[in-house]
Amino acid sequence: MAEVVPCGSLYCQKNCYSRQLTSQVVSCSPGKGGEYEIVLVDTVLFPEGGGQPDDRGTLNGLEVHRVVRQGAKAVHFTKAPLDVGGSVNIEIDWGRRFDHMQQHSGQHLITAVADRDHGYKTKSWYLTIGETNRCYIELDTPKLSADEMESIERTCNELIRQGVPMTPMWYSTKDPKLEAVRSRGLPDDFEGSEVRVVEIEGLDVNMCCGTHVSSLSHLQCVQLLYSESKKGSTLLYYIVGNRILGYTKRAFANETALNKLLSVSMTEHVDAVEKAQKNSRITSKACRNQLREIAQLLVYKHLHSAPRDPVACVHRDDGDNEFMNVMANGLTAEGVTVLVTVGGSSGPGQVLLAGESDFVAALGPKVMDVLDGKGGGRKGRFQGKVSKLEKRGEAEELLRKNMKD
Repeated sequence: MAEVVPCGSLYCQKNCYSRQLTSQVVSCSPGKGGEYEIVLVDTVLFPEGGGQPDDRGTLNGLEVHRVVRQGAKAVHFTKAPLDVGGSVNIEIDWGRRFDHMQQHSGQHLITAVADRDHGYKTKSWYLTIGETNRCYIELDTPKLSADEMESIERTCNELIRQGVPMTPMWYSTKDPKLEAVRSRGLPDDFEGSEVRVVEIEGLDVNMCCGTHVSSLSHLQCVQLLYSESKKGSTLLYYIVGNRILGYTKRAFANETALNKLLSVSMTEHVDAVEKAQKNSRITSKACRNQLREIAQLLVYKHLHSAPRDPVACVHRDDGDNEFMNVMANGLTAEGVTVLVTVGGSSGPGQVLLAGESDFVAALGPKVMDVLDGKGGGRKGRFQGKVSKLEKRGEAEELLRKNMKD
């Protein structure tokens, strides 16, 4: 049986653009949850490492749903076994891989430029999964100015246009040149006599196990989106290459939809939204005032009815907390027990039971049981959220029965 290629020298790391490979199964053992852990002589599927997520693909058509590094081995996780010693055709999910290559290589570029031109070191970085998400780099500065962001982005894209080569190399662990390589150190379980480094010609040499583009021109473009401060550092959010194309398509679709909804052009979106928000606040305030007046009228009507009912059960689909409190305050002051519910006529909503303290404390949990909710309270109030407002009638019967008792 052939020996396993060490994890730092996998085919995928030497030939990052290859999409398939024929290899041989070295071992296949049962894992947890019905999984099988398969080790091959070599693989075109990258195991998670260096901040880069693992690849997806197939082994003889069998889906690989995870690839991890275990010491010097790359372990492929599948839902079915493969025969040890058998030949295996490995195919990669190229869309996912190339996206990771672009985002990871973009991180190297941004990190190098931020360090060289501004003296900001990269403390960590995060490559998000999915082409709609944003990656970020954590820089060791509490603040990044707009001018600095513009400078970093401009320089990165100038280097992309120049098509600067980006090349993986292997150094002996005893090579003194390793001392000059940018590195966060080798993992504790590292095995082997060679270390993989990635060079951006004339700019940076970085110890890294990830897959990368061969030329910065393959990044297409770098877009720095925004930055935010975090505990003395700055998180710099970015996207690269195809993610920018996807972002542009989504932005245009949103622009087109907003043009139609707001009946204005893109340049007027902000003004139109601010106007709509202002009108919404005015309308909301008017509605709250009307609800308060309705609650006051209901209180007045109940108190001046003859004979006065000792229990008031009120429901309002469009009610809110203030509506419930106005009802409770106005009626309990005159000795009336109040059950107020707000929300739809059935389904979820809110409830407030108010009245004599001992009575409310005893009946509050029972009302919640009837309406299928949770809540609490004190001093003559019991309030919470419920999921079965259609049982309001049963809750009212419970109150009236216990009032008689």
